[in-house]
Amino acid sequence: MCAVIVEAPRAIMTPGHQPVLLPEVLGVMAPRAGGRYLDCTFGGGGHARALLEAAPEISVVALDRDPAAAPRAAALRTEYFGRFTLLDRDFGRLEELPPEPFDGILFDLGVSSFQFDDAERGFSFRTDAPADMRMDPRSGVPASRWLETATADMLARAIRDFGEERQWRRVVQAILAARATGVLARTRSLSELITAAIPAPERYASKIHPATRAFQGIRIAVNDEIGALERALPAAFSRLKSGGVLCVISFHSLEDRPVKRFFRRLCGQPENAGDSTPQDLRQQLAEPLTRRPVQPGTLELATNPRSRSAKMRALRKI
Repeated sequence: MCAVIVEAPRAIMTPGHQPVLLPEVLGVMAPRAGGRYLDCTFGGGGHARALLEAAPEISVVALDRDPAAAPRAAALRTEYFGRFTLLDRDFGRLEELPPEPFDGILFDLGVSSFQFDDAERGFSFRTDAPADMRMDPRSGVPASRWLETATADMLARAIRDFGEERQWRRVVQAILAARATGVLARTRSLSELITAAIPAPERYASKIHPATRAFQGIRIAVNDEIGALERALPAAFSRLKSGGVLCVISFHSLEDRPVKRFFRRLCGQPENAGDSTPQDLRQQLAEPLTRRPVQPGTLELATNPRSRSAKMRALRKI
């Protein structure tokens, strides 16, 4: 949920947060007067505010599992009294919402700028802090405890599959060997452990910090991010009105892949190269609004480097 500075209404800019692909989101959502919208990832509230300001009498329901989102939502509740609601909820539990239909539903996936920039949350290896990484610090276990107790297979799935780290075997072995030493408790010592596990030629040739992929994989595992997304997508589509728009912004291939497959299935298209389902057995429930994922333009990339990996896909329910 990080991202962009574009030319947008004054009030949309929130210190510490710039909503990614904002004009593009508004373009596909096409907010209409009196419309009802669901923002599944409130974050800094930039997208929610933009929707509220787009047309008269729009109402927005927003979700966020991070308790730190509530104070940021206070201004919107005051300014748009009766039209804005923030629910303290993980979008992975979207099916628990009342089945009231929406004109548009938005997901802006990943870690928000607020979470990433708060050193004590433990998402970043650039400052020393407890290795927590939970989007909701009230539930689950911090990354430090997860690393101490996860099985070797769980660690492999996180580092290899979620982190897409080529040297996953070395990293997993380093983590297992470091248990009960205190090294896994803090972000700096954890990042140093991971860095040391990667062969020097690969470390020095990499354009990113050597711990980046492993940290991503650990964070995704700790927060069940892919599982939550796979549960939320069908629940969101079922809550769209006919003609409603589902829009998803992802930040890496692990997020984009299930979105792409889900969208293609709904649009009556093969999910992947191995999908040999006959066309007459496919059911078209939606039409694509983006033939290819929409990515940030030159201005956005120049003013907000964090938006560089963003990809937006959207469809309209038939």
